[in-house]
Amino acid sequence: MNDEELLRYGRHIMLDGLDYAGQERLMQARVLVVGLGGLGSPVAMYLAASGVGELHLADFDSVDLSNLQRQVLHDTDRIGEPKTQSAVERLGRINPGIRLVPLEGKLEGERLGTAVAAVDLVLDCSDNFALRFALNAACCRHRVPLVSGAAIQWAGQVTVFDPRDPDAPCYRCLYREEGEDALRCAETGVLSPLVGMIGSLQAAEAIKMIAGVGRPLVGRLALFDLKDAEWRTVRYRQDPDCPICADRKSA
Repeated sequence: MNDEELLRYGRHIMLDGLDYAGQERLMQARVLVVGLGGLGSPVAMYLAASGVGELHLADFDSVDLSNLQRQVLHDTDRIGEPKTQSAVERLGRINPGIRLVPLEGKLEGERLGTAVAAVDLVLDCSDNFALRFALNAACCRHRVPLVSGAAIQWAGQVTVFDPRDPDAPCYRCLYREEGEDALRCAETGVLSPLVGMIGSLQAAEAIKMIAGVGRPLVGRLALFDLKDAEWRTVRYRQDPDCPICADRKSA
């Protein structure tokens, strides 16, 4: 770590439990952020500012005026640009010392598996139910930790899945694939500070996982009701009938 990096990351290095070794691990990490909208904005910005060495940025959409109420990674001048391009330009200004890898277009099939296998940790910041299950399956297959977040209207949630632990639950243990697609903020609305809060918690969990600090939200679902300003945490376990975990254990 050079003198400029020591100055940039000094407040991290001072932290008990993180210190110099933890910052070094952050600087060597490769992280995939899936979705560069309301959740992906604070996630990507805080991970870039924190010095995560390589950020892979996935999104298939372009910046729209309706995004700007909550997607703080983008601004008015970027309307019409691919979100990956807008993100690279903004994050490069936040921290020119990291590597940014844009992944424009949909992540699916073999491309999704390749993207997951190329990194040390994945953050699911999407609002697509099918993609969440596909990401979970790919992360379990490649033994890559997954930090999952969701926010709608006044409520949000965050949890962590760690497929390196054979007894840890996965996304499929928590949610069934049957049923209707998840609600989206385009249909129901979302308060802009909520996605900042949930995305920031996702970024913090990612940093903890990479640096090996504290107790991540593995097997615990953190739920926040912003309207009443109430946090609660719910524990959950591996589903004995989960097909994803069964395949993981037999692999």
